[in-house]
Amino acid sequence: MSELYPIRNKGLLVKSGITLLLVISVFFLHSIPALSRLGLGWTAFLGVLLLLILYDTQELEAIFARVEWSTLLFFASLFILMEALSRLGLIGWIGDQTELVIKSVGPEAKLATAIILILWVSAIASAFVDNLPLTTMMIRIAVDLSKNSELQLPLQPLVWALSFGACLGGNGSLFGSSSNIVCAGIAEQHGYRFTFLQFMKVGGPVMITTLIIISVYLVICHVVLDWH
Repeated sequence: MSELYPIRNKGLLVKSGITLLLVISVFFLHSIPALSRLGLGWTAFLGVLLLLILYDTQELEAIFARVEWSTLLFFASLFILMEALSRLGLIGWIGDQTELVIKSVGPEAKLATAIILILWVSAIASAFVDNLPLTTMMIRIAVDLSKNSELQLPLQPLVWALSFGACLGGNGSLFGSSSNIVCAGIAEQHGYRFTFLQFMKVGGPVMITTLIIISVYLVICHVVLDWH
């Protein structure tokens, strides 16, 4: 790797490393109330400006030409769409229906039903919508279910089911994960274009297979063996 991809500009590498460490340090300092007003987005943006100043080059147009503007515009549109769906109540409706189904089954099957439902609902929804608002809503449902004295469900297996579902659901479609979209944009720049359906033909079976394995694992660990 070092022979194929040597470091061509050690000065720029040092400047980039210093900027990255500074930005990450400010991210950690956001726990301080006085610094949290800046916002993570502005912190990253100011880090980019700092690196451009340190780079000190006259070829900024070439740098801007290599930025994935279409991908950035897609992300902005996606976040606007997800905020609209959240305010319209779609995300909340998904969570409420999941909670109703769990409460409708018998006491002996509530834990297994809760694990399977939270896992699969979060995974399928995360494959087509952004998982941040969905995960926020499903966390609230998992906590409410664990606090319900009638259900008596442990929180740990519900959180594990949500974590696996939100992560593995990103493999299901091109829009399921931010990394998928970035990868598609870079691949298209190099002449390798693939569509939503082409990605789904490969990612869909991968998602379903991993979800089946995780479903069996969680049921054995938390329903049969009571590891929680």
